[in-house]
Amino acid sequence: MFTGIVTDIGSVRALDPRGDLRVRIGTTYDPAGLDLGASVACDGCCLTVVDRGRDGAGAWFDVDVSAESLSKTRLGEWAEGTRVNLERALKVGDELGGHIVSGHVDGVARIVSIRDEGDSTRLTFDIPGGLARFIAPKGSVALNGTSLTVNEVEGTRFGINLIPHTQQVTTWGDAAEGDPVNLEVDTVARYVARLRDCDG
Repeated sequence: MFTGIVTDIGSVRALDPRGDLRVRIGTTYDPAGLDLGASVACDGCCLTVVDRGRDGAGAWFDVDVSAESLSKTRLGEWAEGTRVNLERALKVGDELGGHIVSGHVDGVARIVSIRDEGDSTRLTFDIPGGLARFIAPKGSVALNGTSLTVNEVEGTRFGINLIPHTQQVTTWGDAAEGDPVNLEVDTVARYVARLRDCDG
């Protein structure tokens, strides 16, 4: 379980296609504090630490990405040097600064426009039609692992604002129109929709 508050920007150091895709991610996390089997949200996708260490280039950890994850996320577009939003799993007693995020990506959204709005930046996304009913104005959404508030919704499009701080401490400062983005809808919205479907 996560909160959508990014705590490090990692970097893809190596990709090794095998049965699954093995990815090495450089990080500022202390590898001694990363247990094997620990969960780390990588661009919003919950992945398991299968190795970790430190070398001349700094600290790193390895994760395996399954074919299922590659088909449902933007992780298949990772390349060496790709910057990655990272978040360690929530611990009991930690501050819940964002919203409850599972790390189970629902689909891939796409940035259709970026424009400055005061000191902030307004981004508009297009999403797969089946996910639109889970997005509500002033509701929460996780995009590339970042907890954000929805401003407006129109059909399969919705907008959010990024304040300068968020752009500085995440990979959102690199965003460009056309980019794919990992999307996780709010857990509460998912269950409300499910209950409504069952009642119908």
